[in-house]
Amino acid sequence: MKQEFVESWMSKNLVTITSQANLMDVHKLMNEKGIRRLPVLDHDKLVGIVTLGDVREAEPSGATTLSIWEVNYLVSKLTIDQIMSRNPISIRPKATIADAAKLMLDNKISGLMVVDEYERLVGIITESDIFRAVVQSWHAD
Repeated sequence: MKQEFVESWMSKNLVTITSQANLMDVHKLMNEKGIRRLPVLDHDKLVGIVTLGDVREAEPSGATTLSIWEVNYLVSKLTIDQIMSRNPISIRPKATIADAAKLMLDNKISGLMVVDEYERLVGIITESDIFRAVVQSWHAD
């Protein structure tokens, strides 16, 4: 299992957004699609990643003294480039699952962008994908 390649386990049909996407629209998209991470692309170049946690942290707390209209107005103006993590850590499709797992552990992250030799986004591999690979390996033994 350690010699399995990332490309065999990564998600390939990705939903992506641009850095100018609106926070409210992104939150709605994540909820509708059941997505916890979204790659951020500008002109087909990977520029960042935004997680559901990032989105939730950027939303106003219930303890605000602003009116609901003021809150909605401010949130409607917030774009992803203001909250995304820039230059996300990536890995190549031919890297091993073991390499991906180590990179995630070393960097305390739960997902990696998978990019080809031209730095084009081709997939994403997450801790869930690696866990799925481990479970399938155990069941095969």
